[in-house]
Amino acid sequence: MTDTAESTQKIALVTGASRGIGAATALALAQAGYHLILTGRSEQHLAEVEGKIHGAGGTATIAPFDLADSDAIDRLAAAIGARWGRLDLLVLNAGQLGTLAPLPHIEVKEWNSVINLNLTANWRLVRAFDPWLRQSPTADVVALTSTVGHEPRAYWGAYAVSKAALESMIAIYGLEVEAITGIRTHVVNPGATRTAMRARAFPGEDPQTVKPPEDVAAMILAVLPR
Repeated sequence: MTDTAESTQKIALVTGASRGIGAATALALAQAGYHLILTGRSEQHLAEVEGKIHGAGGTATIAPFDLADSDAIDRLAAAIGARWGRLDLLVLNAGQLGTLAPLPHIEVKEWNSVINLNLTANWRLVRAFDPWLRQSPTADVVALTSTVGHEPRAYWGAYAVSKAALESMIAIYGLEVEAITGIRTHVVNPGATRTAMRARAFPGEDPQTVKPPEDVAAMILAVLPR
C-alpha cells in the first residue's frame, strides 16, 4: 500500500474500485473528505482511479488483490488496523454476474465462484474488519445489492441467490451490532446503471438510457452521516 492519510480523515475501503460504481463511489467519497483504500484485481486500473483522486486534491491508497484470496483479506485488515487503528466505512461493491441460465445448467465451478465473491468474500470482509469498525465512533457498512436479490427472477441463478443472501447477512450483522457499537449497516440497490456488468446482462440495451455510476455514488453518500 502507498500514500498516507491525515489522522483526522475518515478511512473508507471500497471493493471493486477499479471501475464502474466502485470507482465513482471512491471519487465521490474522496471529494467528501475520506481517505480511500481502493481494492480490485487490476493494479493499473486502481492506479488510474488513485490518480484521479489525487488530481482532485484527495488522498488514496491502492491495495490490488483478488477477493477470492480469503487470507489476503485478513492480511489487509491487519495492515489497515496497524496503520490507522480503525475503519470508518466499508463499501462492499465488488461482484460477479455469472451466466444467466436455468439453475440446473450452471456449472458447479461457476456457481462456487459467484457465491464466493458475492457472498463469502463479503462475510470475510465483515469478519476481518469488524474489530476496526468498532474502533470508529461512527462506522458504516454499505453493501450493494440488486433487485433480483429480493424479487426472484428466472435465469438469474447464482447472482440472485448471492444477493438475497448478502442482504440477509448485512441485516443480521446490523442487528448484532446496533445496540453495542456505533456501526450502521446499509443495503443499497443501484437499479439499472451504466456498467460493464449491466452490458453483459442486457447486451442489446442502449447504455445511454440508464443512469451513470456517479448517480449511484450519490445514493451511497446520501445514506452516510453528515
